[in-house]
Amino acid sequence: MTADPLLVRFWGTRGVVPVASTAREVRAKIANALVVARGASIASFEDAARFIDEELDFAATATYGGATSCVEIESGDDAFFVCDMGSGLQQFGREAMGLCRRGRPAKFNVFLSHMHWDHIMGFPSFLPAQDDASTIIIHSCHPDAEDALRRQQDEIFSAVPFEAMAATISFVAVRPGEEIEVDGLRVTAMQQDHPHGSFGYRFGDAAGRSVVYSTDSEHRIDDMAREDAFTAFFREADLVICDTMYSLAASNMAKEDRGHSSNLVAIDLCREAGARRLALFHHDPFHDDEAIQRMHEDSIRYEKLTRGGFPLDVLCAYDGLEILL
Repeated sequence: MTADPLLVRFWGTRGVVPVASTAREVRAKIANALVVARGASIASFEDAARFIDEELDFAATATYGGATSCVEIESGDDAFFVCDMGSGLQQFGREAMGLCRRGRPAKFNVFLSHMHWDHIMGFPSFLPAQDDASTIIIHSCHPDAEDALRRQQDEIFSAVPFEAMAATISFVAVRPGEEIEVDGLRVTAMQQDHPHGSFGYRFGDAAGRSVVYSTDSEHRIDDMAREDAFTAFFREADLVICDTMYSLAASNMAKEDRGHSSNLVAIDLCREAGARRLALFHHDPFHDDEAIQRMHEDSIRYEKLTRGGFPLDVLCAYDGLEILL
């Protein structure tokens, strides 16, 4: 029997705080598109869509989004798998409830990297948590995970207490380095360098495909033994979702000890590991679409300049991106 393909959906790709495009930024995109389209023959929606696809780049017509970290890994039509519960969890929850009403089992396996607010803030508004037909299993390497989720819904912060959630909610402690099997996927966690600790996860299916989710992780050139461990963790992964919040210069200077990494370090690690595809992730909230696109373009150039063997496919994650493995 052939295993179902893995489909990775990005519901939130920002770090620290959610952001939204301003009216001025949207207006600028429209004005730029009109200038570029001057003289073009556009008589229908189809003509306009074709012009956008052929003549304009991503940042000129779309947005990388503003929701904080939330990534879904779909391995079939049974249980849901979700990495982190940032503000992107809200939109995921709405879509998931629609699927559950049409017959998909309302079971949610959540894997938390850490407890910082941008990674848990979506849970109070997560619709499946308000449905008594839902089962939510929260996997974490942090012993204080349940306490953190309960505290963010204390009356001083939230109108909805944790106890009011109607779903069946349970917590599972995960030990770093110990492989577990969860509804058909093999999962292993790895400790990362981040304030209060952060953990990456590697997911593997029966067909040998693998996805690594590694956000909020700082990499240090003075600790190469640690980097060798990451190389092993990323080894031949089909997709590595990696924290690339800063440029290399920023991560080594003003942003040191913040617990984040750079695009160039992520490329080096993935190449050393023989990974096939890298998704730049956890975008800086101070970066607009143009700045994120420039980082993506710089990353592609760096990958080509330093390539020694087979190419590494470097993608830039955005809210709504889907990757089929």
